[in-house]
Amino acid sequence: MGKFLSVLFCILISNLAVSSAQNCNTYAFRNNAIYATCVSLPVLDSHLHWNYHTNGTVDLAFRHTGATTSQWVAWALNIGGSGMIGAQALVAVTSPNGSVQAYTSAVSSYGTSLQPSTLSFEVPRITAERVNDVVVIYATIVLPNGGTGFNQVWQVGPVNNGVPGLHALGNDNRGSVGRVDFISGQTTSGGRVGGSLVRRRNTHGVLNAVSWGVMMPMGAMTARYLKVFKVGNPAWFYIHAACQTSAYIVGVAGWATGLKLGGDSTGITFESHRNIGIILFSLGTLQVFALLLRPKPDNKYRIYWNVYHHGLGYAVIALSIVNVYKGLDILDPEKKWKNAYTGILIGLGVVAVLLEAFTWFIVLKRKKEDQRTHAGANGYGQSV
Repeated sequence: MGKFLSVLFCILISNLAVSSAQNCNTYAFRNNAIYATCVSLPVLDSHLHWNYHTNGTVDLAFRHTGATTSQWVAWALNIGGSGMIGAQALVAVTSPNGSVQAYTSAVSSYGTSLQPSTLSFEVPRITAERVNDVVVIYATIVLPNGGTGFNQVWQVGPVNNGVPGLHALGNDNRGSVGRVDFISGQTTSGGRVGGSLVRRRNTHGVLNAVSWGVMMPMGAMTARYLKVFKVGNPAWFYIHAACQTSAYIVGVAGWATGLKLGGDSTGITFESHRNIGIILFSLGTLQVFALLLRPKPDNKYRIYWNVYHHGLGYAVIALSIVNVYKGLDILDPEKKWKNAYTGILIGLGVVAVLLEAFTWFIVLKRKKEDQRTHAGANGYGQSV
């Protein structure tokens, strides 16, 4: 049995090795080109093939598998930095009919639409083709400054009405950066693209998810359920006010980071997420001012204030939850984070249902007791 398992293990390892080799080194190009070096890039099903020449030029083929029509693919060197800004890109745009256009584009902003432009180094030749679901960019480049090692970026995105659109912001898209040395053949992964920008996005997401998405619903629950208990008066009001005020302050910080992110990401807009955020900030601010205008319980206008305050509050909670999910879709973190937030909401929902049932039980019980007391008082008065 042990010998059989050992043989099976060896077969599996061999198959994996053969599959990997066929995926990169033994890939047969339609133009019969042969490249001395090939590396499979860590994300986005991409591979880089090249021949380095002693005159400082490189013949290369960038290959992306799983390609579709109405899609663009790009590979770039970033001579003076890393990531997207400053990247000198080779681009291939596939049209709906399957034809491919190849050109160069220098990336200067996050909102780029990859318009054709010259690069900071020479590209004497660039062509592209699509074979089944594989797009290949062929090019000859003149390595700048006599160097052989550079930061590289590769990316995939949609084409809308013939214009390259914003690529996704998932982990693979943010991780498509590294370094390549054309002499040694060594490549390294450079981690996620964006650096501090990604950290600020994550900070923005955490602040808003905690404040608008968790603290606000909890504050509403304290007001609705604690005041039913006699021992909760007037503590429920102060707990509610403290919770909602804290949520508002943290939420404003999250909103401010969102404005900063928008200013630093020219050309990148998420309109529905942004608009809901502005509405939430406005409604939240109105709620804060509503506390200052809160009539006393015996004031004849108190009932109108209650309708306004409760209606606005529930609207804020509903919009907050919707916008947190929109933000998670934009950030596209690991699935566990969305699952965690969903679990928190389910937990709060279960607690709310249980408290709703229990408080209604208490309210109805008190009403019956009050009726008995009232009836007893009336009976005592008649007997007298």
